[in-house]
Amino acid sequence: MVREALAALLGLEGDIDVVAQVARGDEVLDAARRTPVDVALLDIEMPGMTGLDAAALLRRELPQLKVVILTTFGRPGYLRRAMESGADAFLVKDAPAARLAEAVRRVLRGERVIDPTLAAAALAEGANPLTDRERAVLTASADGSTNAELAKALHLSHGTVRNYLSTAIQKTGARNRAEAVRIARDKGWL
Repeated sequence: MVREALAALLGLEGDIDVVAQVARGDEVLDAARRTPVDVALLDIEMPGMTGLDAAALLRRELPQLKVVILTTFGRPGYLRRAMESGADAFLVKDAPAARLAEAVRRVLRGERVIDPTLAAAALAEGANPLTDRERAVLTASADGSTNAELAKALHLSHGTVRNYLSTAIQKTGARNRAEAVRIARDKGWL
């Protein structure tokens, strides 16, 4: 419903045509290949593949395509990850519709567009302290898997999993892995 409403709003702009819509992140690349498109508008939370992963895939496969991330998750960590994945713009959904249309126009002119409040918060918070591997192990642990199960699933030794989790817990200032997952998610690090 939100996707269709956004498409309808953008379609009201005289210089913007909505040429494709998909409901899943893992459908984005195929749709962009099938339909000539200049800008992809993605949400962070999408079934099949996150918008951040879809943005990185689009950047690799269709580097000329501009990517705008529009999300309810206005967290500094998500902003950093979006920029690292190749997004050209990052806006929160509570912004006025006119701001979204203007962001599309600006990225087509080669500009980067970032919600200013979120940019200030990202600068104040600093970089994500977790390494890629620590994020992967922490994310995999979110379902309550044991260290042995994580080791098997991630093709790591039991001790390596324990070390990554311990380091992630320490870096997040958490008391345990469940709290580390919550803190990391709240900050947009996972």
